[in-house]
Amino acid sequence: MGLLIRNALAVLPKGEGHETARHDIYVDGSQIVAIDAAPEGFVADEVIDGTRRLAIPGLINAHTHTYMSMMRNVADDLSFTDWLFNTIEPIEDRLVPEDSYWASLLSQAEMIRGGTTCFNDQQMHIGQTTRAVVESGMRAVICRGLVGNEYDLDERRIREALSERDAFAGCDRLTFRLGPHAPYSCGPDYLRGVAEVAKREGMGIHIHIAEGQVESDNMLRDHGCTPVEYVRDAGIFEVPTIAAHCIRVSESDRAILAEYGVSVVTNPASNMKLGNGFAPVPELMAAGVNVCLGTDGAASNNAQNMFREMGLLALIHKGTHDTPQCVSADETLAMATRNGAAALGLPTGSIEVGKKADLALLDLDAPSLTPLNSAVAALAYSANGSEVADVIIDGRPVMRNRELLTIDEERVRAEIARICGRLGLVG
Repeated sequence: MGLLIRNALAVLPKGEGHETARHDIYVDGSQIVAIDAAPEGFVADEVIDGTRRLAIPGLINAHTHTYMSMMRNVADDLSFTDWLFNTIEPIEDRLVPEDSYWASLLSQAEMIRGGTTCFNDQQMHIGQTTRAVVESGMRAVICRGLVGNEYDLDERRIREALSERDAFAGCDRLTFRLGPHAPYSCGPDYLRGVAEVAKREGMGIHIHIAEGQVESDNMLRDHGCTPVEYVRDAGIFEVPTIAAHCIRVSESDRAILAEYGVSVVTNPASNMKLGNGFAPVPELMAAGVNVCLGTDGAASNNAQNMFREMGLLALIHKGTHDTPQCVSADETLAMATRNGAAALGLPTGSIEVGKKADLALLDLDAPSLTPLNSAVAALAYSANGSEVADVIIDGRPVMRNRELLTIDEERVRAEIARICGRLGLVG
């Protein structure tokens, strides 16, 4: 299918930053095939008038749990340990697999409406989030959550993860990683086993590391090392690794992350809400670590809004470091787009020839974008996600003029209400 986005104000990469100008964007199948000059023989089956649109690369949510959307606003103002062990885990224990399907569809509807085209998901129920992705048209990296102490070659969850990968091999919008949950829920022998499977299968890792002070204190007490050192010593970093949070990381930890090419996902809203603090993003960047951005799940963030995360990311470090130069708008947008693509190993994250056509088109008439003195600054400091009018993923429109084309939102809301009623989450 040929798609032409005509005369859009587009944010394109320029060196380490971005530039904004009027462009025609030509899409053939799933790829951007030309900018400005039509390729020979190109036929536009659909033309989108971009005159009043700001075209940006689709945002990449590099760490979330989409099945948690039905837990929105049910575990608030709690300490991290009380939130996780006394509130969220008991709810998770009552979930049935189909709950994750509907909850993931709800999260995906929210993400599409907010200009997110790709997400990296750590999930519970095999085949449910993946089924939702196939239907919604989103791009996703699926990571089966894994916990354990002693590794067993016949470990059920790992077998499930590999079988899911094989079952959905025909959908090129889906890729798969292994998701050992965290140092405090995975013993060193178990992590070594997961690392060996990842090496053998050519898969990456998605893990939580150093999310709070209690985790770091317990790791030092019980193992005499930091969470980063614990995970490194278990061999996890010997395969491509995405580490969520990394709040309590020392200078030596940051050097280890850089040495092994670990990508760190910062989650400002979730980390602040749980009282866990701030990832040292400027220090991680200075150490040479690839930093990207995520929301975490709606149980801790309460939203799947990457524009809110960009705004927080661009502001909080200026305040904590007493300098407005420590995280720029350009760096913020890069973390939400091409840094995430680099972490996930995906050919997306920027508007360039040869990249996947994952795009969001924002309404230039939105009050929050008026006047548009700087598009990149507007994305980091002014936009809230309501400006997104059109979303294209893999060359296919999934939202036009704010109408979702692939998800029946009314049905999803009804199913979520039913699930929450069964779980006792709504009166």
